[in-house]
Amino acid sequence: MKINLKMFLDIVSKLPNLIGGSADLAGSNNTKTKNHKIIKPGNFAGNYIHYGVREHAMCGIMNGIALHSNLIPYGGTFLIFSDYCKPSIRLAAMMKQRVIYVFTHDSIGLGEDGPTHQPIEQLTSLRSIPNLNVFRPADLIETFECWQLAIENKRTPSVIALTRQGVKPLRIENNSKNKSSLGAYEILRTGEKIKLTIISSGSETSLACDISHKLATDSIYSKVISMPCQELFDQQSKDYKNRILNESELIVSIEASETDYWKKFTGTNGLSFGINNFGKSAPYKEIYNHFELNSESIIKKIKTKL
Repeated sequence: MKINLKMFLDIVSKLPNLIGGSADLAGSNNTKTKNHKIIKPGNFAGNYIHYGVREHAMCGIMNGIALHSNLIPYGGTFLIFSDYCKPSIRLAAMMKQRVIYVFTHDSIGLGEDGPTHQPIEQLTSLRSIPNLNVFRPADLIETFECWQLAIENKRTPSVIALTRQGVKPLRIENNSKNKSSLGAYEILRTGEKIKLTIISSGSETSLACDISHKLATDSIYSKVISMPCQELFDQQSKDYKNRILNESELIVSIEASETDYWKKFTGTNGLSFGINNFGKSAPYKEIYNHFELNSESIIKKIKTKL
C-alpha cells in the first residue's frame, strides 16, 4: 500500500508549502505526482527534490527546510534505509520540527529483494525515539488520517510506514472522525462477550480480522484493535486504555516485525506474533507462511493458549 497517488495529488494541490522528495525512489515510493515541479540548479521555484541515493543527506536537508519559514518537508525511501536517516530523525525530534518521513516497503512483504531489504527491527528502533510519531496505517482511510495528523502536528516529526503489497479496505465509512488520532481503536468485534483481543498494525490488520472471523465460527469471540500509532495511544486516558486492553483474558499482537516491543500491550501472559530473525527471499505470501504469519498457524497457537 504505497501512497495512493490520487489521494496524494489532492494533498499536494491544497498545500503549496509542502516540499516533497525521495532518495532516488520516487517511482517506488509514489511520493511524486504530476503536479510536482522539480527543484533544480538555477530554478528553486518547484516543490519536489530528487535527493539521489543520499538518505542521510535528504533527512538533514529536510530539517533545514522545516526550520525555514512555514515549509513542510517530506521525503521517501524504503523503511530498511531509515537506519541511514536515524541521526537526522533524532535531531528533528529533539528540535520539535514538523518533518514527515514516508518509509515504504515496510516488512518482509516486499518479497524477493530478500533479507537485506526486509526491515525487522526498524519499527522498534524508530518507536524508541522520544517525540516521534510512528504511523503504520492499515488501509487507505487510515493513511489519509495519518497524513492529516502528521501535517497538523507542528512540534513532532512523523514516520508514515507503508507496505509494498496491496491491502484490503477495512474502513469503508469515513464519518469525518479521525480514529487514528486515538492511536488505537476497535475496528472489528465478533461478539458482545469476548475471550480475545487482537492488536495489529499496517498490513497485518487484515490478517487479524480474518483470524477473528474464523475464530468466531468456533464460538471464540474477539475484538480486533487497529493500532496505527503506539505513541498516540500512550497519550490517551487511563480509562480509554483500559477499555482497549483490559476486556479479555488473552491479548495477542500481530505485526511483521520484532515482537518484544509489543509486550507492553500483550503482557507476560499474551502472545506476540512477528519475526525475530532476518527475512527470506521469496514471493511475499510464501515468506509469511514460512514465518507462520498466516491465519491457520496463529489460530492453532491461540486455541492452545486459551
